[in-house]
Amino acid sequence: MKTSHDLRRLLKSIHSRGYKAYKQIKGSYQFEDYILIFDTIQGDPFAHASRIRVRVPQKKAGFPEDTYKNPSRRKALEDFLNREFFRLSRSYTRVRGTGSSGLISIDQPTQEVLKRSSVVVDEEAVEIRATAGLPAKGRRIDATVAEQMFFSELPRIVSAALIYKNLDSSALYRHIETVEDADYLRGLLDKLGLIAFVADGSVLPRASGVDQRPLKDAVVFQSPPELEVEVRLPNRGPLKGMGVPEGVTLIVGGGFHGKSTLLDAIKLGIYDHIPGDGREFVVSRPETVMIRAEDGRRVESVDISPFIKDLPYGKSTREFCTENASGSTSQAANIMEALEIGARVLLVDEDTSATNFMIRDHRMQELISKKDEPITPFIDKVRLLYRDYGVSSIIVIGGSGEYFDVADRVICMKAYRAENCTERAKEIARRYQKERRSEGGEHFGRLPARVPLSESLDPRKGKKAVKVAAKTLHTIAFGRELIDLSAIEQLVSVSQTRAIGDAMVYAMRYMDGKHCLKEVICSVMKDIEEKGLDVLSDIPKGDYAEFRAFELAGAINRLRSFRVKSSSE
Repeated sequence: MKTSHDLRRLLKSIHSRGYKAYKQIKGSYQFEDYILIFDTIQGDPFAHASRIRVRVPQKKAGFPEDTYKNPSRRKALEDFLNREFFRLSRSYTRVRGTGSSGLISIDQPTQEVLKRSSVVVDEEAVEIRATAGLPAKGRRIDATVAEQMFFSELPRIVSAALIYKNLDSSALYRHIETVEDADYLRGLLDKLGLIAFVADGSVLPRASGVDQRPLKDAVVFQSPPELEVEVRLPNRGPLKGMGVPEGVTLIVGGGFHGKSTLLDAIKLGIYDHIPGDGREFVVSRPETVMIRAEDGRRVESVDISPFIKDLPYGKSTREFCTENASGSTSQAANIMEALEIGARVLLVDEDTSATNFMIRDHRMQELISKKDEPITPFIDKVRLLYRDYGVSSIIVIGGSGEYFDVADRVICMKAYRAENCTERAKEIARRYQKERRSEGGEHFGRLPARVPLSESLDPRKGKKAVKVAAKTLHTIAFGRELIDLSAIEQLVSVSQTRAIGDAMVYAMRYMDGKHCLKEVICSVMKDIEEKGLDVLSDIPKGDYAEFRAFELAGAINRLRSFRVKSSSE
């Protein structure tokens, strides 16, 4: 291994030379307190920044074992260090020269605490994966700025962000204990027969649609007495809040009174949140999936017959295919695809649903007979889904009291305050007996198990065997195609999207024409669990974040070239 002095000499020797001379610095260098590794060197100041790693031995970093003694604490510690490194790199470095010259950066954090590949902590060391914009003037090396970056700025960032004694230990432990408690609470849900928990005192409204920080002076959440549950957490101790039991739950109320805000918090309860977010102890089961209509999406051989069948001209819906799904067919497909992968809780908001998928009232039943209506609305299947498969639903509804008949409980939001309106809703349902007829049949119907064909996933573009990139949070460039993930609402970081794109390529190794999509994806998720996100790349990358099987399946399903094995094959 080379020394820091070797790096300094190399930089001086290539000063003012053509940019490609930077290739000479690739490798590892021993500094006094850490090892600096250049994994990739950008070929141009305007190209993606060079990938670097900083590895600090635990003897120097000095983190107590109790900060990473279990998976929850390790994830929280790594997240805290990522945030510190990100904050300090923004303070100490800036663009100096062309392209990204002079910038040291790390994966940008969100309000959620995610397992990221940017920080790896173990008993031996603390490792940071970052990027560095190697400085240039025009396309000639600026070694003066490079020396400043790697011999002044980076050491200051490392010292302040990665050495335990230099950190705010009380803030660190608060971060760790909050995450550990949230993970513990999420693990209690199944035992308690709950699908979600919303702690008293939670702040659910966000600052704006583009700012996920908590809204100042917002009404804090308080559980209705009838739904109050008390739990005891490892660090915080006793905590009270609203427990949402299994079954069918309605969230009702007037417009702008907090219905969707509550559902959005539950939707993101699959993740831990940072202290001060307001949703630290809003948790939901990991198998919770948000469902919406998605006009225009492609659907590949999905059995949507539980909801839609007997189409005109005899078109089958047991292996339904379309290049341009309607609102109702897309929502049906989204539900069946989620169930295929193992969803246990469905979240539905009428504002983002197809009206004819949600309800068909008595008057419409009288005008259009069932033999002429292929759609069986969700209202007639939601209880069967729970009875036959144990899949619960939480539905935001403001326009149809018909759902009172199928609900186990009704939560009413009034000026962001929750009330238990179940008895009143049931009394109203009894007083005004329903006139509409149930069209759901006696059973929900079968769940799909499709076998994917690997040749339908083609990540090639031009001369590149694999060309995959996350363009935005909700867009993946996969070979020659763009995948639209805008309807996958539980993605929160572009680093998840980036990892999903590479996981699609990785998944191809398990697509042998025999294993179903769920089995393929479970194999991918198992490999990531056992070997980490690094399994998705040939080199260590610091810009991956954990994702779920549902989002990976969602991306594969939305690839327009995706094909599955026909049941007749």
